[in-house]
Amino acid sequence: MIWTASSLRERSQRGSWQRRQRTASLRAAATQGGAGMWQEVLPNAWESILSRIRSFEYSQKNAVLVPAAALGVGGMLVCWLMSRRKIKTLEMGDGWWGSGEKPLKEKEDERIRPFQIETSDKEIQDLHHRLDQARYTPPLEGAAFHYGFNSNYLQKVVAYWRNQFDWRKQVEILNKYPHFQTTIEGINIHFIHVKPSYIPHGQTVYPLLMVHGWPGSFYEFYKIIPLLTEPDKHSLSEGDVVFEVICPSIPGYGFSEAPHQKGFDTIAAARIFHKLMSRLGFKEYYIQGGDWGAQITTNMAQMLPQSVKGLHLNVVFINEWGLGRMISVMLGAYVPWLVGLTREDVRRVYPFLQKNIYDLLRESGYLHIQATKPDTAGCGLNDSPVGLAAYILEKFSTWTDKSFLHKDDGGLESKYSLDELLTNVMIYWVTSSIVSSMRFYKENFSKDPDLTAAWRVNIYVPTGIAAFPQEIAHTPRIWAKKNFKNIVTYSYMPRGGHFAAFEEPRLLAQDIRHFVRKVEQL
Repeated sequence: MIWTASSLRERSQRGSWQRRQRTASLRAAATQGGAGMWQEVLPNAWESILSRIRSFEYSQKNAVLVPAAALGVGGMLVCWLMSRRKIKTLEMGDGWWGSGEKPLKEKEDERIRPFQIETSDKEIQDLHHRLDQARYTPPLEGAAFHYGFNSNYLQKVVAYWRNQFDWRKQVEILNKYPHFQTTIEGINIHFIHVKPSYIPHGQTVYPLLMVHGWPGSFYEFYKIIPLLTEPDKHSLSEGDVVFEVICPSIPGYGFSEAPHQKGFDTIAAARIFHKLMSRLGFKEYYIQGGDWGAQITTNMAQMLPQSVKGLHLNVVFINEWGLGRMISVMLGAYVPWLVGLTREDVRRVYPFLQKNIYDLLRESGYLHIQATKPDTAGCGLNDSPVGLAAYILEKFSTWTDKSFLHKDDGGLESKYSLDELLTNVMIYWVTSSIVSSMRFYKENFSKDPDLTAAWRVNIYVPTGIAAFPQEIAHTPRIWAKKNFKNIVTYSYMPRGGHFAAFEEPRLLAQDIRHFVRKVEQL
C-alpha cells in the first residue's frame, strides 16, 4: 500500500480526536467519585492475590509431596531389586572319596541297603584281653580331672567294662532302629531312618536330619528320637509337630566308611548329606546339629537354601573378630544394653578372658593334635581300648559341665550311665574309626585355620538356636545375627552342655518342636 500526504494528515487528525475522547471519559469517571472505579479494581486485585497464594501453597505442597513420592517409589524399587538379587551360596561341587581313581563310565550304585550291627565272640574276647593287659599311672594327689582323666576312676570304669558291660545287649539296643547304608561319592554312608509308628489322618510328618560331632556318634540321638517321632507317647502334648528322623554317621565315624582321599571337610560332608536326603526322596527338610554337626548343617543351609526348610543348632561357633565385636566385648561388661547383650549373655560371657580364652585353651589341647598330626596320637588310641575310653570320656566330663573338672570321677555318672558312655566308645572301637574321625580336624583346619571361609556366605534360611549354659563357649544372639540373617527362635536353655541330645533330650526336643512350629506359621 502507498501512503499519500492527505491520508497521513487525515489519520493523524483521527488519532488526536480518539485520545481526547478517552481523556474526557476518564475525567467524567473521576467527577462521579472514586468509589465506582475501586469497586471494579479491588475485586480483580483480590482475586489476583488469592490466586497467587493458592499457587504458592500448591508449590509448597509440591516441595513436600514430590520428594516424598520419589522416596517411596525409590524405596519400592530398591526392595524389588533386593528381592530379585540372588542369594550367595556355597558352591556344591562334587567329590570322589573312594579308593583309587574315580571310574569314568561306571555309574554309582544308588541303592539304599539295609544294614545291621553285628558282633562276635572273637571281637569280645579280644577286647577283654586288651582290658586285662592295661597299665595305669597313679594320679597326683588331689588332681581330680585337672590333669585329664583320673586313672583311679578309670580303673573303676574298666572293671565295669570288663565284668558287667554287655556289648551283645547294647548291639540289640543299637539295632532297635532301622539302619541303612548307601554309596555316595565312592564311600559307604551309614544312617538310621526312624519313622513314626502311627500317622493319624491329615498329620504332616516333617523330615529331620540330625548330625552328630566328635567324639560322639549317631547313638547320641537314641533318647531324643522317640520324643520327635512319637511325641504323644512321651507326654509332649502338642502332637502337631511330628518328625521322621534321619541320623547319618559322618564319613570316617562309626559305620560310615572313611574317605580314602585327602581333603574331606565339612563342605564335602554337607554335600554328601544333601545327596543322601535327595536319594531318600526329600526335596525339603529340616536339619539339626551340634559340634561338627552344627558346622555341617550350617554349610548345608549355605549350599542349598532352597532345600532347607529350617536350621536348628545347639551350638554356634563364630570365629570372626572384627572391630565391632571387640567394641561389643569391651562395652558389654558395663553397658550391655548399648551393644545388644542381655543380662543372661553377660552372665555367660564374662569374665571374658576366663570363659573365652583360658577355658578354651584348657579344653582345646586335643584340637591342636588332631588338626596337625592325628595319625600319631591315633595309633595308640586305636590299639588300646583303655586309652581310647580315657581320651573320649574325658570330653563327656568337662564338656557337660565345667565344674566337673573338680570331681574325682569327673561327674560322668551324674548325667550318663556307664552303659551309655561305653556304648559310644565301643562304636569307635569296633569300627577302628578313631583315627579317621580325628583326621576330620586336619582336613578342615589345614584348609581354613580359623574356620572363617564359609562365613563369607550368610545364612538366610529360618534358624533356631538353643543356647545351653554349659556349652564350651556362648554366642549371644546379637553376635549370631551377623551371619544368621533369619533367626526365628533363640532360647536360653535352663541346663545342659555340649552333648545336648545325649544329656538333655527332652529339653532339646521341645526346642526343636517349638522352632519348627514357628517356621510353619511364617
